[in-house]
Amino acid sequence: MKSIPKLIRRFLLILLLSTALLLALNLAVLALISANQTPGAAPWTTAKEAAAALRKTENGYQLSKEMAQELHSENVWALFIDNHTLNVLWTSDNLPDAVPVDYDASDIAYLTRGYIADYPTFTGESDRGLMILGYPKDRFWKQMNPAWDYDFIANLPKTLLAALAANAVLLLLIYVAANSSLLRSVNPIAEGIQQLPDGQPIHVKETGTLSQLAHSINETSHMLQRQKYDLAKKETARANWIAGVSHDIRTPLSMIMGYADQLENSVDLPEIQRQKAMVIRRQSEKIRALISDLNLASKLEYNMQPVNLRPEKLVPLVRKVVVDFMNMDIKNHYPIVWNTNKAAETCIIHTDRDLLQRAVSNLIQNSINHNEAGCQISISVTAAQGKCRVLVEDDGIGVSSEQLEKLNHKAHYMVCDTNVSEQCHGLGLLLVKQIIAAHQGEVRMGSSASGGFSVELTLPRK
Repeated sequence: MKSIPKLIRRFLLILLLSTALLLALNLAVLALISANQTPGAAPWTTAKEAAAALRKTENGYQLSKEMAQELHSENVWALFIDNHTLNVLWTSDNLPDAVPVDYDASDIAYLTRGYIADYPTFTGESDRGLMILGYPKDRFWKQMNPAWDYDFIANLPKTLLAALAANAVLLLLIYVAANSSLLRSVNPIAEGIQQLPDGQPIHVKETGTLSQLAHSINETSHMLQRQKYDLAKKETARANWIAGVSHDIRTPLSMIMGYADQLENSVDLPEIQRQKAMVIRRQSEKIRALISDLNLASKLEYNMQPVNLRPEKLVPLVRKVVVDFMNMDIKNHYPIVWNTNKAAETCIIHTDRDLLQRAVSNLIQNSINHNEAGCQISISVTAAQGKCRVLVEDDGIGVSSEQLEKLNHKAHYMVCDTNVSEQCHGLGLLLVKQIIAAHQGEVRMGSSASGGFSVELTLPRK
């Protein structure tokens, strides 16, 4: 799964960013601590400067005024020991009583690296002797034995880098170990979510950190399967009901049409009675056509109608339908204008001949049904850019823009998933859409140049 490596990369990126931010934070804290250290010169430097600032005068030794003020401001006491005699030659006025004034070589060695009476001491040499500065007890901490192995100091940069790398690897291992269980839980859940749109039943093990999420996915899959079963059951019941009703109506309808035809042609009945019989026959024919359309629409909707696609020339196929309608229009109420071009003559498509002729026939019949006063019907077949187009239009009463919007975009009441309070349009146009969809084509309805109704069928060329 592509999402899991992406998730791992994101985890690692977060880890690296966290490590970098942590390091930057530590450096910032270290810098802040260093900045907050006691201000002033380093004590060893101050001791050297004090030794240099001590001058011998006729009245003895005297410290410069500037250095005396600096030591006083930091509460530092001082004494000066002769190089040769080790006698104390000078002391500051604030020398604590606990500080001795007699020293030997061992005392000087000790105070140089440590303390005098718990006062941290620092030394600065001069030509005449040794200056000793004593700071407050809580001012400095001194390491008594500052000795390190030479190899350790020489290899310290490498050691620090190795330690840093080891810490980074250890941190990575800890992070991976801590998230491995989460990743193991995420993988099956991600796969389950990816399979949900396929409509297949899935089951994710409800274990690990994300067991509750896995349970919810399993419940969702179960619910989808139940809905899928209920929908299939409902669709099958509807298709069976339509087929059953159509079958039950067909026999009595045939009897009505037969008797109506006999009455229409009976010379024993008056003319008005024969006209009424003719109306009954024609309306019965409409009912028969409606039943046929209903059955075919139901089969196409539920994939029960086999679609046998074969290579066919489009022009002869459409011309056959046009000729049949011309022959039936004896009174010439619905003259048909036929147009085509040379490119269309060689246009071959993969089609179910009977279904496509049914679609064209429905479009012509639709123009006839909605224009009782008669109209001219134009039918053209063209080919361009790998497509074949059949245009059926009339100069009749046409449809409003609102009706066109419904025809092009609103679902037919027979296949609509929601309740509808009005019939969107007849089954004839629904059949046209279903048939063209089975041919991987498109249907576009609009208004003709003369204000009538037009339908364009676009089919892929072989």
